[in-house]
Amino acid sequence: MARPLGPVRLRRTNYVTLFIGAILCLFIIYFLSHTGPSSQPANAIRPPTRKPAAKSSLIGERPPVQRFNLNNVTITSDPIGNREAVLILTPMARFYQEYWDNLLKLQYPHDLITLGFILPKTKEGNAATTALQAQITKTQKGSAKNRFRGVIIERQDFDPPLSSQDESERHKMENQKARRASMSRARNSLLFTTLGADTSWVLWLDSDIIETPPTLIQDLAAHDKPLIVPNCYQRYIDSETGKPVERPYDFNSWQDSSTAQQIAAKMNQDDIILEGYSEMATYRALMTYMFEPNGDKNMEVDLDGVGGTALLVKADVHRDGAMFPPFPFYHLIETEGFAKMARRLGWKATGLPNYKVYHYNE
Repeated sequence: MARPLGPVRLRRTNYVTLFIGAILCLFIIYFLSHTGPSSQPANAIRPPTRKPAAKSSLIGERPPVQRFNLNNVTITSDPIGNREAVLILTPMARFYQEYWDNLLKLQYPHDLITLGFILPKTKEGNAATTALQAQITKTQKGSAKNRFRGVIIERQDFDPPLSSQDESERHKMENQKARRASMSRARNSLLFTTLGADTSWVLWLDSDIIETPPTLIQDLAAHDKPLIVPNCYQRYIDSETGKPVERPYDFNSWQDSSTAQQIAAKMNQDDIILEGYSEMATYRALMTYMFEPNGDKNMEVDLDGVGGTALLVKADVHRDGAMFPPFPFYHLIETEGFAKMARRLGWKATGLPNYKVYHYNE
């Protein structure tokens, strides 16, 4: 049963409370109306504001999209006239000052030449890197006509198979397969990381080539051949006469023979044919012995194998996929395997038996 409500009592109005509440409302209204942005004097000192945080350096700006039309890259017999870019690539284990001095004497415009080097992470390689960097710094800070378009130095990410780079050790027959496989890997690493979209020619130049004609690049390019190699000789002092003489050095530029093909046919899959060793007589026609003392330096011969002491290659040959096999390729390896691979891609090799470059004499 619901309980009836008692009488309702009304509280007396407290006028003091109402007065205080009214004063507080007026104060709040006044405060809000005088703290807006329009009430601040023009010369008032504003509190410092924090600048937006800089974008993290780990997140770089998005690079612009670059487009290259390789049909516009010319590869002609007049590379200077057509301003064609040349990439000179050098695997280097030792630094020879004569190599660098000869490089500076090249009369091809240096602003069209990019240099690329790869060196092993060994004691000799470290010393060579230090010496090379010193010469690069000197050249690139020197006369504008001597400065190269660019210079790239790389270090091998694998150990060389030979602890010594002495000439006698390098050329032992039993060391050839491992040594030249390592050389192939170095060449390929250097090539794949430096070939530019605008490169027209690639000149492979060994670090112990110390003397070439200053017009080497334009002389070789003038023949307009996919692969072209000069003859490599070595100057030395005859021990009997005491007079300076020359001798053949690079035996890897040759024309194939039926004897060599028969030897290859009997080999195991992983065996390679080596040139210049009496233990393996191939009877190939070696370009080094085709030299004629009074012969035309522009005389050309077809080749099946090439050496890499000085080798000019049209960049399109490499772009088509021709590289230096570090494995037996038709029983050939490194530069000789490269010539074979290029031939399989439709590019033929040419030699200049009367055009000489010279190797350092140890």
